[in-house]
Amino acid sequence: MSATTAGTPYGTIPPASPLPQRRPVSLPRLAQMRAAGEKITMLTAYDATFAAVADSAGVECILVGDSLGMVCQGLHSTVGVSLQDMVYHTASVTRGLHRAQATAWVIADMPYGSYAESPEQALRNACQLMQAGAHMVKLEGGGWTAPTVRFLVDRGVPVCAHLGLTPQTVHALGGYRVQGKDAQAAATLRQHALELQDAGAAMLVLEMVPAALSAQLTAELPDCHTIGIGAGNGTAGQVLVLHDMLGVNLGKMAKFVHNFMADAGSVKGAMEAYVKAVKDGSFPDNALHAW
Repeated sequence: MSATTAGTPYGTIPPASPLPQRRPVSLPRLAQMRAAGEKITMLTAYDATFAAVADSAGVECILVGDSLGMVCQGLHSTVGVSLQDMVYHTASVTRGLHRAQATAWVIADMPYGSYAESPEQALRNACQLMQAGAHMVKLEGGGWTAPTVRFLVDRGVPVCAHLGLTPQTVHALGGYRVQGKDAQAAATLRQHALELQDAGAAMLVLEMVPAALSAQLTAELPDCHTIGIGAGNGTAGQVLVLHDMLGVNLGKMAKFVHNFMADAGSVKGAMEAYVKAVKDGSFPDNALHAW
C-alpha cells in the first residue's frame, strides 16, 4: 500500500491533489490589479491554519492584526498587545502559508508603543516582524507618522498606513466613532493621506470613514492602494476581521460587517463568498457607509 493511500484509524488518506497555480502577490501585482480595476481582498488571520485556508480561498492579503488582542486574547482594545505577541502570531501565520505553498501578501501590525518613540525604534521593531515572515508592516495615524514611514521605506521596509478610526488611539478619539465627517476633519485626513503617500506608504487602510471621502482619497492616491473597512466600496480593496465575517465576534457586531458564514456552510466557503462579493462590488453596501 502506498504512502498516499495507506489506511489509518480515521479512514484512507486520499492522494494529494495538485495545488492551483496562482501568481504570488507582490506590490507590483497589487498595482496591476488596481490598474485593471480588480478589487484587492484582505482578511485578518492569526494562526497557521486559518491563514492557509484564506490563501486557498483566494484572499490576496493577510493581515496579522493587533485585533488578535480582542478576538484571541479577550482584551477590551488592541492597546495591550505586545510586540512579542505580534512576532509570535506573524511567525505562526507565515509557517502555515509556507506549508501550503501559498502566495498571499502578509502584513503585520506594529502594536501600540512600538513605533512612537523614534523612527529608529520603529525600524528595530519592524525588523523583528519582517524576520518573522511579514512582507509589510502597518502603523496607525497621520501627521507625525510620515517621517517614520519614510525612514522605514528608505530602508527597504514596505509600509501600510492606517487612517480614520485608529483603534490604538481609540481612547483619544472618544470611542469607536466615524472619522472625517465634518469639513475640517476631512481636510486633515486628506492632508495626512497625501503626506503618507509622499512618504512612500504603498497601502492605506481607511477605517470608518464616509464613503464619499474614501472614494475621493482613492482617486487622489494613485501610488497608495486604499483598503476600506466601514468606508464604502470606492476604495481599491476591502478588509474585515476574520472572526467578524465568520459571525463569531465576542462583542457587538459593527453594522458594516456581513456574516459570510451564515449561508456558506464552511469557513473556506465563507472566505470564498467574501472574495467574490468584494470582487463583484456587492460588498460592501454603500448605503451602510453614508454615516
